Amino acid sequence: MEFLNKEYLLLLLLIIPYIIWYVMFRKKSEPTIRMADTSAFDRMPRSWRVLLMPILPILRVIAFALLVIAMARPQTYNTTETRSVEGIDIMLAMDVSTSMLAKDLQPDRIMAARKVASEFISDRADDNIGLTIFGGEAFTQCPMTLDHAALLSMLNKIDDEFILQGVIDGRTAIGMGLASAINRLDKSKAKSKVVILLTDGTNNTGDIQPLQAAEIAKSKKIKVYTIGVGTNGTALQPVFVGGFMQYLRLPVEIDTETLQGIASTTGGKFYRATNNEELKQIYKEIDTLEKSKYDVQTFTRYKDMFQWFVLFALIALMLEVLLRITVLRRIP
Repeated sequence: MEFLNKEYLLLLLLIIPYIIWYVMFRKKSEPTIRMADTSAFDRMPRSWRVLLMPILPILRVIAFALLVIAMARPQTYNTTETRSVEGIDIMLAMDVSTSMLAKDLQPDRIMAARKVASEFISDRADDNIGLTIFGGEAFTQCPMTLDHAALLSMLNKIDDEFILQGVIDGRTAIGMGLASAINRLDKSKAKSKVVILLTDGTNNTGDIQPLQAAEIAKSKKIKVYTIGVGTNGTALQPVFVGGFMQYLRLPVEIDTETLQGIASTTGGKFYRATNNEELKQIYKEIDTLEKSKYDVQTFTRYKDMFQWFVLFALIALMLEVLLRITVLRRIP
């Protein structure tokens, strides 16, 4: 909480002389009854009214303090900040076809890819990063953003259940996934515009062929780094038999020639990840890219809170007056 008019808080110092006056002089000025001897009253119990008498000045002090705080204008806020940073505009294009459930990476390809991508995003606070996912079709899971918490939240929704629910066609449309990512980078003014394309298969559907999408990326000065994920030879892969999914050891089919062609056409690089550690090292290499300088602006929204302090001050004053004229009334 911030105070817009902090100088008013100095008025709280007036409470100190009031307390001193009350303790030292107030009781001496109160009306008394002259009596020859008061010893008879020494052992008499004090009534609850007498015990509650000090609450009146306390309520008055509380009311005064709350009104002073209200005058200082307390506000809650969310920060606004503009700063210059250097970063890259990156779209992650991730294959989420059924074959990404293969268990040659631990615990499977999709979870390994998600874990490494999460670490990659977390280590690049100043990079503008988005996420496109594709199977037999493609769509943007998260547009480019510096709000990496939101991006990671969207990334973490991609898991085994996401694939098994059939949200996306289980085939592989590499060209469509790449084109969707390129479309998101089209209006970027960054020096470095990059697509990181991760897939474990071959293009077997879609209206746009992978090398056609690569030519579009080249014309827009977008580099594409391609990653073929999966072991060499065979791997346990999911197969649906009679409506039930079973894991069978099948040959790993990755169109490395096409992925190399995409990378070569756009000035990027092709990587082959056969295990979790290789996949992690691939993402680390991308950190050497040229970065662009741009301004990042965050907004602050202020909300005045003085109304609450005025309200509670009035309640304290009303309670003090009410007690003074009723149960704690003095005679005379």
